[in-house]
Amino acid sequence: MTTEEIFALATVGDCRTIQLESHQNQRNGNLTLMQNTPEAPFKIRRIYYLYDIPAGESRGGHAHRELHEMLVATSGSFSVTLTDALGNKKNVMLNRPNTGLHIVPGIWRTLQDFSSGAVCLVLASMPYDENEYVRSYDEFVKLKNKKPHDNV
Repeated sequence: MTTEEIFALATVGDCRTIQLESHQNQRNGNLTLMQNTPEAPFKIRRIYYLYDIPAGESRGGHAHRELHEMLVATSGSFSVTLTDALGNKKNVMLNRPNTGLHIVPGIWRTLQDFSSGAVCLVLASMPYDENEYVRSYDEFVKLKNKKPHDNV
């Protein structure tokens, strides 16, 4: 599938929250795990986290061509605004360490409203590749409106 097809087909409805496997123990706390299983929305190939985000700042502000991501608020809270090829928007508040947000390729995302001490864990389907990012919203708009046959 081409980048143009991915961007044209992806919708914010394809991005969903997922309850992660958790084990609670009254005596010694909670454990949440994520692993590569057949039920996982993608194979985890990269892990990183965001923290110490200054008040009022945002992160993200990009889309991915083929990469899937899962965002988890391991501590604190933040909101995620998703925008798709049709201009539809979806806002999701992440504030539980056992809830992940799966973001499919072709969706513009902005993370904002970080609480003090918030930590965002990011699981990605691919190793880092700068060419995978669409960092300009103008380019995102062009890609989402471009038809696959426009390259011919």
